[in-house]
Order: sequence, then structure tokens, then C-alpha cells
Amino acid sequence: MRTTVQLGLALCVGLVACRPGDVAGTDAAPIMLAPGDPVWGLTGAQRNLFGRGRLVFNREFTPETGLGPLFNSTSCAECHEAPLAGGRGDEIEVHATAYDPAGDVCDDLAGQGGPVIQQQATPALQAALGITQEPFPPGAARAFRATPTVFGRGLLDAVPDAEILARADPDDRDGDGISGRPNRTADGRVGRFGRKANFATLREFNSGAFLAEQGITNPEAPAEGTIGGAAIPPGVDPVGDPEIDQATLDQADAFVRFLAAPSPLRGGDNERHGSDLFSQIGCAACHVPTLRTGPSPIAALSNKQFAAYSDLLLHDMGPDLADICLGLATPAEFRTEPLIALRFATHFLHDGRATTLDQALAQHGGEAAGARDRFKALSPADSAALIMFLKSL
Repeated sequence: MRTTVQLGLALCVGLVACRPGDVAGTDAAPIMLAPGDPVWGLTGAQRNLFGRGRLVFNREFTPETGLGPLFNSTSCAECHEAPLAGGRGDEIEVHATAYDPAGDVCDDLAGQGGPVIQQQATPALQAALGITQEPFPPGAARAFRATPTVFGRGLLDAVPDAEILARADPDDRDGDGISGRPNRTADGRVGRFGRKANFATLREFNSGAFLAEQGITNPEAPAEGTIGGAAIPPGVDPVGDPEIDQATLDQADAFVRFLAAPSPLRGGDNERHGSDLFSQIGCAACHVPTLRTGPSPIAALSNKQFAAYSDLLLHDMGPDLADICLGLATPAEFRTEPLIALRFATHFLHDGRATTLDQALAQHGGEAAGARDRFKALSPADSAALIMFLKSL
């Protein structure tokens, strides 16, 4: 019988070089992690917090428990749902910002309701103002956003800034056509979350999502948003702020933080050939196969190598995919999307415009144009092997 470590090493074949110490398991613990599983190695208290956080993630909020008055969803799991809570969704959001190319200045239109434009309103707000969604800021650039998975985000959060910055090459000094750069927050921290990497930490992303997506104020995002820049009318929001307490926020954050990255599937020689092609045609230049976390007070997240398939940097994807700016990210720049749990996706790219992986690859532009063209030049057999590999992630 093969030991767990031997099985773990087999999972690495054809993907990345790995050592026994990189395998996140022992003979007494499973290696293969399914969607919705927690990361391996949590303490009993952490697993308990993860379970309570799942309940918060699945909770359906109502106006009487803090929902709205503007919102996109009634629960976290309403959007992050497939194949289980924490996965992708079929909802498409609307975002808006304004970009001044002359001064390279991005306005997130926070004073006009941006950058997330909520698509639903509570009955009380509808009665008060006669609107069913937030008004779109006049003259703003519009973007659509598909709902991503949040599997493995605690691992991404634990990757040291130095590992991200080490791969940045904004001036393309090596001449390979790839010039990734970090986005940064207003106070200079390295961004990594969001399609434009405009959030520096998972904690900020999670607390901000409660407010932006559900209209739920919390101790770390305590003020209600506006309605197109205007104050909320009196009487439409019956719950005092913050609408969830610190313990509830901590539980939800722990659930997202402790969600594992589902283990990639491993097949035969054809799939391993696809993995080789992924690197050979240049996809791995941005979709870096593995990242390693740094030291963490959470042992289960500390010094772990995992299949991320991202460098967490911004890359220019060309004019056809360009939409809005955010932070330092210009309209054409997007953070390299992690390919964690890619096999469960049914639509692709930041706005879900592609319905197959072939379409998604063919629509890459800008810095990815070379890899795209090399993909298009593959033989049918090689193309099928590459797609088979991607469908194993």
C-alpha cells in the first residue's frame, strides 16, 4: 500500500518539483482536499471557529437583521456557491470608476456610490425613493465582474510581500514582454485581493464585502454606504450600526481564511504533457504554478507550498479586456487570476465573457499575447492536452 507521503509526491508529478516536506499531510492525515474542506493541520479550536464561520457565511440576512438598504446578495453563499460554499457563482456585478489617462489618476467614485454599484434595494428603500438599484454614476466607466472562488485565500494572504515583489518587472528589464507590477493601497501596502489587487489583506476584503455586497455594517466597516453619494433616508434601515458584531465578523473571516485550496487532480501522461505545455508556451510566466507562504501564527498556513497559479501582480491584458481602473491599476491591468479550483468554473475571465477555456485563452491580450499566439499554434492534440491539464486544477 502506498503511504500518504508517496501519494502526495505522486500528486506533484508533472506539475512542479516538490519535496516530501512540501506535502501537507502525514500517514495519519488525508492529502487530497475537496472543495469546502479546511486547510490541513488546524487546531480543534480553529476547526470549531471554521464551522461557526460557515454558518455565518451561509446566513440569509433580511432588512430586519441588517441587509441593505442597497445590496447585491442576501448571504455570502448566495454568490459563492458552486460546488459548495466558498466556490464560484453565476452572478455578475456592476462596478464603476473614472480614469484620467493624462494624469494617470483613478477615481473610485466613492462619493457617488462606487466602485461597487449595488443591484438590489430593500422594500423600504424602494418605497422611499422609488428605486430598485443604486443609480450608476454619470459618465463613469462600467465594468462587469463574475463571482470568483474564495478557496485557498488564506494561503494567498499568507504569501510574503517579498515573494510577490521579487517577480515584479515593471520595466521589462529581462525583455520577455512580461512586466508585472504590484498594485498598492493608498498607504503603500502591496495589494493582492480583488480582480485589480486593490485590497492588501484578506481581512479588509472580507469586512469590505459584508458592506459592499450585503449592506451589512461591521466593526471594521462601520458606516453605511451612500445611495449614489446621497445619505440614506431616515427610517429605511431599522438596524443600528454595526449590524454584526466582532465575533460574527471573526467567524466569517476564519471560514474564508481556513478554506483549503482543493487538491488538483492528477491523470496520465497526456495531462502531464499539458502541464509541460503550460510552461513552454509561457502561461506560467504569470500563472506561477506554486507559491509559498511565510511564517504565520496559524501553523496550518505557515511555510506551506501550494498550487496558486498566480503571481498576484498586475499585468496589462490589452485593450479588448480593459474596463475600469482601481488604485494604481489602469483599465487594461488585471491581477493574474489564481487558477485554484479552475475545474469547477463554467465561465471565465474577470467578467465571465468566456464560456470555455479555449475562448478564455484566445482572448488574452497585452502581455499575454505571446502565450495566446503560441496556444493558437498548438496542434489539436497538444491543445487538447493543455485544456485537459487546466481542467484538472
